Amino acid sequence: MQRLPLRPCPPLMKQTKILSVMKESTIGIFDSGVGGLTVLQQIARVLPRELLVYLGDTARYPYGSKSPEVVTQYSCENTDFLMERGLKMLVVACNTASAVALPTLRERYALPVIGVIEPGAQEACRRSQNRRIGVIGTKATIASGAYTHALRKIDPSIEVYSRACPLFVPLVEEGWVDNEVARATVAVYLGSLKHSGIDTLILGCTHYPLLKKAIAAFLGSEVSLVDSAEQTAQAVNTTLASAGLLRTKGIGNASFFVTDEPDRFVKVGAPFLGHQVESAVRVESRLWSSLLDRYAMKSERLS
Repeated sequence: MQRLPLRPCPPLMKQTKILSVMKESTIGIFDSGVGGLTVLQQIARVLPRELLVYLGDTARYPYGSKSPEVVTQYSCENTDFLMERGLKMLVVACNTASAVALPTLRERYALPVIGVIEPGAQEACRRSQNRRIGVIGTKATIASGAYTHALRKIDPSIEVYSRACPLFVPLVEEGWVDNEVARATVAVYLGSLKHSGIDTLILGCTHYPLLKKAIAAFLGSEVSLVDSAEQTAQAVNTTLASAGLLRTKGIGNASFFVTDEPDRFVKVGAPFLGHQVESAVRVESRLWSSLLDRYAMKSERLS
């Protein structure tokens, strides 16, 4: 099995600015696992000529239960690997990484970096009539307050109702998206939101669109569901078009890399992508102990 090295991003050094980015360069996308394939699917639909490269950090999944410092370090390593593929844009197709690592990535890399939170928040504000918006996501995404900040930056009067739904991810990965277990879990997590008066709900995790049917059935037609993947694809299109970087010739394609055994990624990935993932290449992922020790020492000093 082919294995490629995954090298670290220097933690304190801003990356050399890219002076010239060609239209033919790729769009890099990363997520902690397979969920980001919903974002890739939408980008490929909106921009069928683009060349896409996807990295799923399956060896260190999930990100939702990890500290912001560790998620930021993982995100930096993922981006460093993708940068070697000649990027013109980076898409952080992970809500947790978007919530905590986006400022660092934008500081270190001189290319457009798009997360999934801002596009989703903008669309939710556009749809909401009563200014009551719900947000569901992983524990880390909800604890970060990133969606609340993004929503109130657009409209300070918005009331935000948040709920962490950690069991949704394993349900989706098991393929349990439309059975009694899924419906019961949705009812437990979203019971309070149903009675809160929200008219819009942000699906704040790239796994959650696969539970859209069960969520919609529970909340009813009066609640609009915002899929951040769709809005992120539109943001990618707008950003590339304004920079004159859209690929105008040829047929697009996608290549896939993972940091653990690719067989499960290929098997589980089909529902997220909408069709079979043909193959994925495993890359070697290493934890940079010296950097993590530094984070640990810093945390001890602050405690």
